[in-house]
Amino acid sequence: MNDIERCIALFESKAPLVALLAPSFPVCYSYPLIVARLKKLGFKAVIEVSAGAVKTNEQVAALLKKNPTARYISSPCAGFVRMVRKSYPQLVPFLAFAADSPMIATARIAKEKYPDCQPVFIGPCFAKKLEGLEDYPDLNILVLTYKELDAVFGHFKVGENIDASGATFDIATASTRIYPMDGGLTITSGLKGILKDEEIRIVSGYKNIPAVLEEFQRNPKIRFVDVLFCEGGCINGPGIISTLSLDERKRRIADYQKSMDAEHP
Repeated sequence: MNDIERCIALFESKAPLVALLAPSFPVCYSYPLIVARLKKLGFKAVIEVSAGAVKTNEQVAALLKKNPTARYISSPCAGFVRMVRKSYPQLVPFLAFAADSPMIATARIAKEKYPDCQPVFIGPCFAKKLEGLEDYPDLNILVLTYKELDAVFGHFKVGENIDASGATFDIATASTRIYPMDGGLTITSGLKGILKDEEIRIVSGYKNIPAVLEEFQRNPKIRFVDVLFCEGGCINGPGIISTLSLDERKRRIADYQKSMDAEHP
């Protein structure tokens, strides 16, 4: 049984589920329609994963403040973590595992707020499936890509022609909605107020990562590396179906941020 079939079976059995929607969703879906469609499917609640990213930021900042000489490589990106484990095992001790990824932080929020519900993470990344299954099996997270969510929508015939008035996230945030773009963690966490520019490296795209990791090993002055495996960030993940250019995807995220800021000044 694949994850699409698992999700369908859970809905058909009336299992209580809560959706964790990754911050890259504006590339594929419009708000608040996506929330209305998820509720129509049967999710008890829909949580913006940007809320978990706030927790991630707090934990990363705390790590760097606690030890002014410590050096870290960000670990929210499951694809990158697996790249390090396989190809750069000597760098595993630098991965900031003390900070939960936004998916894991949001799953913990969901478990506290909706203890009877199974969390279903919806995002652009296939590697998140491995993070849930291998690294945090106790949280029982079902991971769907946007492609897979569309298949679930299709099975239950939940289209876009539904009333979205009054649809809102059950848990949301305002400060971390640009997280899925390269540098999102650094920008939204205020790390530039903790570290000097020369102590930070931001990189996205698996082809660009090796050079930065080699520099990190050579240069002890680099204290934090902000990495996303996909070029441009999670907005370019393999679980996204979109013909939009990278710039257009970034614009979608920025426009969503602006619209939500205007709605909740």
